[in-house]
Amino acid sequence: MKKLTRLLAGVLCLAMLTTAAGCNKEKHTSPDSSATETADVSAEVSQETGETALTIDPNTIYWVADYDLNPAAGQEQSTALAMFEKQYNAKVEWIPATAENKYDILMQRVNTSEPVDMFPFDINTMPDGVSRELFDPLDDYMDLNDSVWDGVRDAIDMFAYAGKHYVVPYSVSDPLVLTYSRKLCKENGFDDPYTLYQQGKWDWNTMMDMMKQFADKESGNYGIAGWFASGLLHSSGQAVIGFDGNQFTNNIEHAEIGAAEGVLADIAKQGLYDATWYNHYPTSNKVLFYSMGDWALGASNAKNPDADIMVVPFPKSPNISEYYYSGGYNAKMLAADSEKGALVASYILCERMAAVNEEYQKTAKQEALTPVKNSLGETVGVVTEEQYDAIQQYQDSAKPLYEFGLGMGGMMYTNGAYTYETRGIMNNIFDGLLLYPDTGDTWEDLRDTLSPLIDMELDEYNLQ
Repeated sequence: MKKLTRLLAGVLCLAMLTTAAGCNKEKHTSPDSSATETADVSAEVSQETGETALTIDPNTIYWVADYDLNPAAGQEQSTALAMFEKQYNAKVEWIPATAENKYDILMQRVNTSEPVDMFPFDINTMPDGVSRELFDPLDDYMDLNDSVWDGVRDAIDMFAYAGKHYVVPYSVSDPLVLTYSRKLCKENGFDDPYTLYQQGKWDWNTMMDMMKQFADKESGNYGIAGWFASGLLHSSGQAVIGFDGNQFTNNIEHAEIGAAEGVLADIAKQGLYDATWYNHYPTSNKVLFYSMGDWALGASNAKNPDADIMVVPFPKSPNISEYYYSGGYNAKMLAADSEKGALVASYILCERMAAVNEEYQKTAKQEALTPVKNSLGETVGVVTEEQYDAIQQYQDSAKPLYEFGLGMGGMMYTNGAYTYETRGIMNNIFDGLLLYPDTGDTWEDLRDTLSPLIDMELDEYNLQ
């Protein structure tokens, strides 16, 4: 077995918030950071000392991210931002960063007391960023028992850390779904997968039977393409890293994880996987299922206008009764030592209010159903009402499952160039058996090698 190396409605907003409270912490160690544009901060010179002091706008949230929450020229404000500005007479000032350096800029600003209040949630914020005290909890500024949070309460509870809420998701993002052609299924004598899902009959066995019947090495047919390994693993109802709010646990030996890995290994062995990268459902009629976030659906429809495209969630394990959701969450983090806790919480609540507002939901749906056209007037993206409603229903009914192992540093999860030996632990758990079948490793080999490495990593994150 090869060893892996270490790489790797505005009024409601105000009613639900309490007053801000500042706090002091030790400074955080930070690597060298590249300079970035400063926010709306003025400098005043003390006549006695000659020192320059910063005057920070109390009604401005300073937002470090690789994207701006303010609209570009010619675009409209988001509902949440418009609500926030009107209700609180406040604004969001963008501190430009890149995906690669945003954490460096955050740490630099925290250490030097430059203004920074809000930061985007991503896989690295929890637990790595929280454990390094880059963020503060939001509990003092929000009433998380209010009914406005009912639709995301399971997700909020899932992220609770040592009794505090650093991550308060206000909506779901980029659910992994399977896109397929009803026409192609019908031509091959298959039942409609979405109908099977509605009947509770959509499971791994059913999907594998379809793929094995469809795939044909001589004709070049494949059962599945796209990014799907994590979605299939999590459809087992189990995450590799368990979390009870205080302690992270190694769940790699759970039988359902082993069963999911067996499916992935079978897909590789049977030659069912097309490793070609597609940005949409392939037009060749040689791939039965295409897995990707729902962002790819519009282009899939546009590229396959006669295929009768539909989407279905990942099938469940035959051993469980429920479907599990694998995807992301929309959330904003409160930067450490910020004195704008109440204001940041106000903005987050406005995001939630916008997400559950009936008029907003109608508008969001209408925008999603409006065809996207290029400069030539050609349709490059379109979503049907049936598809939209199916995804919404899936997100509302499936159980959330989050993989905390993705946010535990480079040994656990890597992005970029790597080999089988140097990939992160989570990378190889997700798709090592799928992408590197020639190694000869079984799931048992991989599990037994990675399990002690996971234990060592958890020791660094578990509360003592």
